[in-house]
Amino acid sequence: MSIKVLIVDDSHFFRRCIGDIITKTQGMEVVDYAKNGQEGVDKALSLRPDVVMMDIEMPIKNGIDATREIMSKHPMPILMFSSLTHEGAKATLDALDAGAADFLPKKFEEIAGSGKVATERITTAIKALGARSAARRPSTISTPTPSVSRTNERAVPPASRSRGTTYNNQPQVIKRATSIPERAAPARSSGVASASGKKYSLLAIASSTGGPVALQAVLSKLPANFPHPILMVQHMPAAFTGAFAERLNRLCKIGVQEAKNGDVLRPGQAYLAPGGMQMLLERGNRLKVVPGPSDLNYKPCADVTFATISKYNEGNTLAVVLTGMGADGCDGAKMLTTRGATIWAQDEATSVVYGMPQAVKKAGLTDKVMPIDVIGESIVKEMAHG
Repeated sequence: MSIKVLIVDDSHFFRRCIGDIITKTQGMEVVDYAKNGQEGVDKALSLRPDVVMMDIEMPIKNGIDATREIMSKHPMPILMFSSLTHEGAKATLDALDAGAADFLPKKFEEIAGSGKVATERITTAIKALGARSAARRPSTISTPTPSVSRTNERAVPPASRSRGTTYNNQPQVIKRATSIPERAAPARSSGVASASGKKYSLLAIASSTGGPVALQAVLSKLPANFPHPILMVQHMPAAFTGAFAERLNRLCKIGVQEAKNGDVLRPGQAYLAPGGMQMLLERGNRLKVVPGPSDLNYKPCADVTFATISKYNEGNTLAVVLTGMGADGCDGAKMLTTRGATIWAQDEATSVVYGMPQAVKKAGLTDKVMPIDVIGESIVKEMAHG
């Protein structure tokens, strides 16, 4: 069953280019187009697509308000287009707060050239967000005929490709974990987990698609006197991580900052790996922030951070893998478990994309699997006594 996509953007050129990419991809179809936020709301509620692709700056109603209205009336996966600027980051984070599932950079030069990188980013994100919705759709329900003819929205002939900056959040090739014998998966916990009595010195969290909202839900539950430092790896571009850390710092009782090279870890402080870089733990609870190998799919990469934690923090780590596409964090979690670390994962029902947490669960690495709304309180209970 094909994934049905609604494209909402005030640029006729951009609608045509995105529509052409989707219609040329097997298993996807454009059900309609909308040229402003209000039209996008109306068509989303009437057509019930599997994915809505939404611009932020539009006339009549902007993409943030449109997203908020759609999610309040009939929740569905919404994928935002964002400019990679500081202001664009703030607007995109507002859209995620309003209920958007994920975002993609809006680069006209890549889309216009129908570049392979741009196509893979778009189709990978659509598949990740829309597959579950498409699978649940009754096959007997027909989709209304689009009010805008697709023949009028066909893409312009491809221009010469302009190679833009690589956007590392949406991997073109999803890195897979090494083969690990599968063991029995832990039972899903529906409430706050009981404390194991284990002693800890560090909390590590990995997330990707859906992660900004999930991280806020977890960190907002931690008290100002939380006794341990926190290392966080969220797949985000460089322009976004600073603004995201600032937002979390305002909303949470603990301190949150974008990690800097040479930072010394302090209790009750969370360090967010900068976009485009790798965050490493070194001897003496000191952070090293470096570009890292160019061939890594993720920058930042949870596997890299987890691996260095396993080297210098031994088994005194609680690592939590939250929502996200791909399998980043699985290889690192395996290394952590060999040193005695505890691994938790978000459950499928509350994950925007059940990729990263599913990978560690399938590998038999998780000690507990929980819904997002109890993870924060469970962390506090588990780690409260040092």
